[in-house]
Amino acid sequence: MLEIYYKQKGQVVTTCEIDALDQLGYDDVLWIDLSAPTGEEKRAIETFLNTTLQSRAQAEEIESSSRYSENETAIFANTNFLIPGPESYSMEAVSFILCEGIIVTIRHVPLKSFTDVQRRILSNFRALPTGYHILVGILENRIDLDADMIELMSKEIAQYSKKVSLGGAMGEELLLDINQLQENTMLVRENIVDKQRMISSILKSDKFPRDVFVKLNVLIKDINSLINHTNFSFERLEYLQNTILGLINLEQNRIMKIFTFVSLLFMPPTLIASIFGMNVHLPIFGNLADFAMVMLIMLIAVGIVLIFFKMKKML
Repeated sequence: MLEIYYKQKGQVVTTCEIDALDQLGYDDVLWIDLSAPTGEEKRAIETFLNTTLQSRAQAEEIESSSRYSENETAIFANTNFLIPGPESYSMEAVSFILCEGIIVTIRHVPLKSFTDVQRRILSNFRALPTGYHILVGILENRIDLDADMIELMSKEIAQYSKKVSLGGAMGEELLLDINQLQENTMLVRENIVDKQRMISSILKSDKFPRDVFVKLNVLIKDINSLINHTNFSFERLEYLQNTILGLINLEQNRIMKIFTFVSLLFMPPTLIASIFGMNVHLPIFGNLADFAMVMLIMLIAVGIVLIFFKMKKML
């Protein structure tokens, strides 16, 4: 799907018709947003801007030269946008092409950052007068959303920490939940670092207008603070995971201690019974005194074991 934002009589209007490009010039168009574009739509944009759009495979490459590059007429930037799911997060590659002050975006899923910026343009395009400003506006919105995700994860970590402190049920399910949180935290950090690389490349460019650099420097500071926060969250999750494993080991040791104590407690009576068992008649056959004597010896042996364990403070 294609959506073109262009200026008309002091306002910004939008159209989804490809043929509209034939009547528009570079000074009219602000933003061309391609969502899961067809081949025909991509060819029409390439013809209009006289440049080549990047493929999805190129957008997903991780090399620095593939994430940001410039030539005489255009700027190409690729980054990942994090999409939160019910339990796990996923990455979506997004391409930005800046040419003649026009920004072209290529994505394959709906993104809230784009919807918010599109709403801003339609209400007051003078706040985002060029494609360069629109790109910075999208990055600002995206970083705000990333900060919200980090805040939500911090609240989840606090809930798990409180659950452990209150002695809640601990087992495989809780460890898997914490492991999933660790994976999400690493994805968020990777996503933020990707934005950091992109903005650092933009700051080195001489093609961007100087008035956007102030906002970009603020974004870099925000990103650094978010990276520190994700590092702290990951360390907190590791500490929580180690605490849970330690508590599980203590519980297992307690159970093993009980089994060991029971085994040792009945070891002397078992030995006595095995010694006298073949030489003492059962009570129903007479010789009740011999049976009682063996039982008394066994009880004394149990008492000695109990006293020994108490003296060693093992009970």
